[in-house]
Amino acid sequence: MAASPVATSSGSPAGTPSAPRLSLQCEPIGPDTTTIRSLDWDRSRFDIEFGLRNGTTYNSFLVRGERTALIDSSHLKFESTWLPLLQEQIDPKAIDHLIVSHTEPDHSGLIGHLIDLNPEIEIVGSKVAIQFLENQVHRPFKSRAVKSGEELDLGTNPESGLQHRFEFLSAPNLHWPDTIFSFDHGTGILYTCDAFGLHYCSDDVFDVDPGAIAPDFRFYYDCLMGPNARSVLQAMKRMDALPAIHTIAVGHGPLLREHLSLWLSDYREWSENRSKGEAYAAVCYVSQYGFCDRLSQAIARGIGKAEAQVQLVDLRATDPQELTALVGEASAVVVPTWPANPDADLQASIGTLLAALQPKQWIAIYDAYGGNDEPIDTVASQLRSLGQKEAFEPLRIRQVPQADDYQRCEEAGTDLGQLLTKARTIAAMKAIDGELDKALGRLSGGLYVVTARQQTADGARSSAMVASWVSQASFDPPGITVAVAKDRAIESLMQVGDRFVLNILREDNHQQLLRHFLKRFPPGADRFAGIPTLEGAAAGGPVLGDALAFLGCRVLQRLEGPDHWIIYAEVEQGNVSDTEATTAVHHRKVGNHY
Repeated sequence: MAASPVATSSGSPAGTPSAPRLSLQCEPIGPDTTTIRSLDWDRSRFDIEFGLRNGTTYNSFLVRGERTALIDSSHLKFESTWLPLLQEQIDPKAIDHLIVSHTEPDHSGLIGHLIDLNPEIEIVGSKVAIQFLENQVHRPFKSRAVKSGEELDLGTNPESGLQHRFEFLSAPNLHWPDTIFSFDHGTGILYTCDAFGLHYCSDDVFDVDPGAIAPDFRFYYDCLMGPNARSVLQAMKRMDALPAIHTIAVGHGPLLREHLSLWLSDYREWSENRSKGEAYAAVCYVSQYGFCDRLSQAIARGIGKAEAQVQLVDLRATDPQELTALVGEASAVVVPTWPANPDADLQASIGTLLAALQPKQWIAIYDAYGGNDEPIDTVASQLRSLGQKEAFEPLRIRQVPQADDYQRCEEAGTDLGQLLTKARTIAAMKAIDGELDKALGRLSGGLYVVTARQQTADGARSSAMVASWVSQASFDPPGITVAVAKDRAIESLMQVGDRFVLNILREDNHQQLLRHFLKRFPPGADRFAGIPTLEGAAAGGPVLGDALAFLGCRVLQRLEGPDHWIIYAEVEQGNVSDTEATTAVHHRKVGNHY
């Protein structure tokens, strides 16, 4: 059956303000190859609870040779529309193989339904993916476990005369431990699921507008792929051995074809930069247990913001030899609470982890909130008895994780990252030329406090920082730039489309505010405790009661520098409390630190 564009919608009745916008696309992307894209226009949170500005998509693919393969399914929320559209394209009983790139529910949510429609379908995936699915679908199914270099030959399509031969590439930790890539030698299309994807929902099937999607592409990398930069480079080495790749068919967002070399170059450069040097933190987690994977990602992201290296390590799926190496060679190790009654394999991995720890490592622990955890104090006591240094206080999760819990994990990770990069930071400060350093320090700026607050369905996140690198940047519309260090907690609340408040401090009354916001806050601490604020005065965050003036701003662009983000924002509102007072000014003597 020839594929054609299709759009369907679902959700609440028309006119309901909260009606979700869900639609489908069905388009050919190559010979004998069709994509079914599930468009989730209004999704605003994902994975480690980072915000989405442009929704997302869940992409699946049909490839027809002599036999037919379906690559991935969709999110359960598309059950009522995705399955009927699939049945318009093909009788599910005619699908011979379901290739599972990985088992995260947004890609595997309808696998059980497919097995019900076709009990004879063979599920092809990594060994770990097959194990995960056995616990996920709760029904018997035919399966084939594959690894790097193994192939699945669909045979030759009788109409096109094209042979579709799939070669599999193992890509663990991108971003789940069970991930495989699938390369169709007949079309040159590489199916990568999460890797190289982005959360961006539009009607464009391909990357026709790189400028529009580039910020989301980078943000997605930083959140999900950056913490596994070593694994990214290993996967790209395997990709280099393939024949020419024509298209990367991703699991989220537009497929990459029009500007493929650009995206591959970005991934390689970003991953190489993150993998320089030897000091790194190993953040361990137990896959498919509680909220362990998401919490570990938040910690890892925080470590990465401090320009420190990080490697996520799955205690359930990593083989003993690799686990010993990753933990033993790390400068810091972060471990979760584990099940009170682990199975034999996990118990063996925990033993391997404890045996691999080294005396001079930093160590930290976080609650997995799996429902049956070994108490965090018991695990912490066991780790302290081994003599490691504590990197941060145990992260206790006392409820289903909310936005502020993920923020607390990210901030703890940043603190750990700063410990790991302390020597490098000091060396960089000493390396700058003395006269240049003093001359650069003569640049002066005002004194400001940037505040931001975001309300989400699962709670609120807020943060603040002292700023002096602020400048007006445009007249119409009125705009400013703010330089934000990459390891600032507030940076994650200043993405494109986010709002924040610039509080301008006054010369005759700024010391108290300066001392308060310059002090070091523990992860998750309320930065506004004891500080008078004018709640509701601006959309983006708290207005400080003792500020001379405030500007309510919306981020329009972000420019990446070596150690800062340059945030360009449109000023939407503002007010001055005292027209006679003057702005506080910051004078430095050196230019290599604040």
